[in-house]
Amino acid sequence: MLAGKRILLLVAGGIAAYKSLDLIRRLRERGASVRVVLTASGAKFVTPLSLAALSGDKVYGDLFSLTDESEMGHIRLSREADLLVVAPATANILARMAQGLASDLATTVLLATDKPVLAAPSMNTRMWEHPATRANIATLMSRGTLFVGPGAGNLACGEVGDGRLADVMDIVAAIESYFSASAPLAGKRALVTSGPTFEAIDPVRFIGNRSSGKQGHAIAAALARLGADTTLVSGPVAEPDPAGVRVVHIESAREMLEACQAALPADVAVCAAAVADWRVRDAAGQKMKKGASGTPSLDLVENPDILATLSAAGNARPRLVVGFAAETENVIANAQAKRAKKNCDWIVANDVSANAGVFGGDENTVHLISANGVEDWPRMAKDAVADQLAQRIRDHLSKVA
Repeated sequence: MLAGKRILLLVAGGIAAYKSLDLIRRLRERGASVRVVLTASGAKFVTPLSLAALSGDKVYGDLFSLTDESEMGHIRLSREADLLVVAPATANILARMAQGLASDLATTVLLATDKPVLAAPSMNTRMWEHPATRANIATLMSRGTLFVGPGAGNLACGEVGDGRLADVMDIVAAIESYFSASAPLAGKRALVTSGPTFEAIDPVRFIGNRSSGKQGHAIAAALARLGADTTLVSGPVAEPDPAGVRVVHIESAREMLEACQAALPADVAVCAAAVADWRVRDAAGQKMKKGASGTPSLDLVENPDILATLSAAGNARPRLVVGFAAETENVIANAQAKRAKKNCDWIVANDVSANAGVFGGDENTVHLISANGVEDWPRMAKDAVADQLAQRIRDHLSKVA
């Protein structure tokens, strides 16, 4: 359930902060990635080094960091997560959340986010029962904040009553429950292709292209986060396999086509791979040597057209087939022609000319082309492109279900 999910954990300053270490471990065991925002008070109870070691990522805490905030870090942190979890949620941070304060990085992130928030309260029982705290909880609940706990029992101060941080596994269960209820593509099957293909000339050399696979991998991860049973067919890339995604590694276009056909039936296919158009008819069995005969002549033949094949798959055709058009000129016109020729439903067109910085870069500017026309999307991170495309796929499949 948590595979591929992105959790932003905000650790406030209570004695229960040490339990955040176990929470991180449990979440990562289940395939989630965890980033941590640590308040100044929280750092009195647990160290950034411990949190970083268990999360596998840097720990954020300084609202005025010259490096993080040069990239608007508080906005990025607030938007890149699928769920924000405040654990422990002290009376202090709950009060600041209710008032909409932005007095440190944690509360600034909480105020700037457009993602759901789950809070796990932890405090003295008298603080929990105080009318101010009850009013703050009511305010936050009215705004959609989710809560787990607190539990009852012996408190760190020696008193007994409500206020204990919920058991770590109860917090994990609440997170899993949230994602279970918010998986709109649950029960749907998705197929995504990514990266280049390498077509052998001989055992050493190949015909290929500059695709990094970043966009295709991001799309597969985004679909998986929405609950889709996702298969990613990937050419040779340096990108890590996305969590929660079934990955088939291939090299050639023929291998990619075979893997795609094996992954059918699917509800949606997104062909983001930059498949080589040609291959050598008869690749040499040994390394070709320079010789007196001069430069060798390569007899090229066309590779199978994976996008067109999936679009014409008959009864096995996915309900939605999305292609990519990587162009260096006349981007929209060429993409529109490609959509008509390949008989796919949508084309995502982008400019991959040398000055665009798309191949190998972290950002993309795309145009979504369908029977309804052309949508020009602003330049954004490839992860954001993937999320937006996944949401469009979700909306489309819900209409044709």
